[in-house]
Amino acid sequence: MIDAAPFADRLRRRLRPRALKRLMPTSLLWRAILIIVLPVALMQVAVTYAFFEAHWRTVTAQLSESLAGDIARDVDVYSDTPTPRTLARLEERSSRNQSMSLAFQEGKALPTEARTSLLPQFDAALRRALDAKLEAPFWLDGTRYPQYLDIRVQVAGGVMRFIVPRERAFAARGHVFILWLAGATLLLTAIALVFIKNQVRAIERLAAAADAFGRGAEAPTFKPQGAREVRQAAHAFLAMKNRIQRHIDQRTTLLASVSHDLRTPLTRLKLELALAPASARVEAMKRDLAEMEHMIDEYLAFARGQGGEAVEIVGLRGLIEEVSEGAARAGAQVQVAADATLAASVRPNAFKRALSNLVMNAAVHGERVEVAARGRAGGGVEILVDDDGPGIPPEAYEEAFRPFNRLDEARNQNRKGVGLGLAIARDVARNHGGDVTLEKSPLGGLRAVVRLPG
Repeated sequence: MIDAAPFADRLRRRLRPRALKRLMPTSLLWRAILIIVLPVALMQVAVTYAFFEAHWRTVTAQLSESLAGDIARDVDVYSDTPTPRTLARLEERSSRNQSMSLAFQEGKALPTEARTSLLPQFDAALRRALDAKLEAPFWLDGTRYPQYLDIRVQVAGGVMRFIVPRERAFAARGHVFILWLAGATLLLTAIALVFIKNQVRAIERLAAAADAFGRGAEAPTFKPQGAREVRQAAHAFLAMKNRIQRHIDQRTTLLASVSHDLRTPLTRLKLELALAPASARVEAMKRDLAEMEHMIDEYLAFARGQGGEAVEIVGLRGLIEEVSEGAARAGAQVQVAADATLAASVRPNAFKRALSNLVMNAAVHGERVEVAARGRAGGGVEILVDDDGPGIPPEAYEEAFRPFNRLDEARNQNRKGVGLGLAIARDVARNHGGDVTLEKSPLGGLRAVVRLPG
């Protein structure tokens, strides 16, 4: 027979951390508050419990026994001599010396309904003391009067009714201690919340500056703030940002120089071929030269990346229509569906190049192209490029984004390209904080989805 105990123990050990992770807050602010508040709250509960056990219950028991003794003595005195004179003397003594009111209800009986307090443990000590001191039946009500107790004892001829201040039976100042304890806890928590929030705000500013830099935007007001470790991380981020910016500037300068150096001999070759006598060989050389120029353009576009271009708020419909004109000239039927009010923060030239790659790719491999833009439920915008071409299998979607990848099924290549169109589009989208994904198109071909954050 297989012992299931080891398996159950391993399962419990695996599930316990997961359950704790689900219960833990995800925000650093609330985690820090929990780290501070939870131990304080546990300490306060422990102190309150110890106070009630060691002080409140003891004092309440002593007061209850004293009150029960006074009531039992008055009942015994009246039971021994049940005369109006004895009753009058007891009423006077109760009012003057015992801080309670005594009244005799002739011919009455004890109520039959039991009145239970909202906190029965408050009455338990007094009931125990009355049970121990009194031989006669009694009835206790601590709910009718907020500041008084109604105690009735059955005697010969009627009921002796005692109206007693609650302070005579219970330690009434216990709630003051609890209020002071709770007030101190709230005050300390508020102070801790202010300091923690200041530290978390510095981390949030650092995260916002890093996110803005990743999307090509600037955060000119960002300055290292907060604790020493947070300032150290902020200084490291600024140093990294400066190094990356220098690298981008150097690459841009290098690309400009390479572009000039390559295009000069290409221009001379094009001029020489234009002046050469027309022949099949010359036409073939012109086609080779045009393909070489196109390849160089794609290489430079892929290597250029952001190119130091500033971010601007651009209307998407105008940009889509401008890109779609090129696809229409290539012979495709292009349909545009975009709200004129839709806009996004992008680098216009880089984003136009990415969108042009997607639309032209759809136009090359399909006869019908649809380009639509819409807002996203969680914020941001989404651009859909659909075609009715042959498409590619789903398992090849991610492979199509690899640079210089030319799929055999002719989806990631154009007839003059080097397999960089989709790679450039995704690179530009991710530099804007978004992404490009591929799906099956309702038209039967391929759908490219461009998502940009809000």
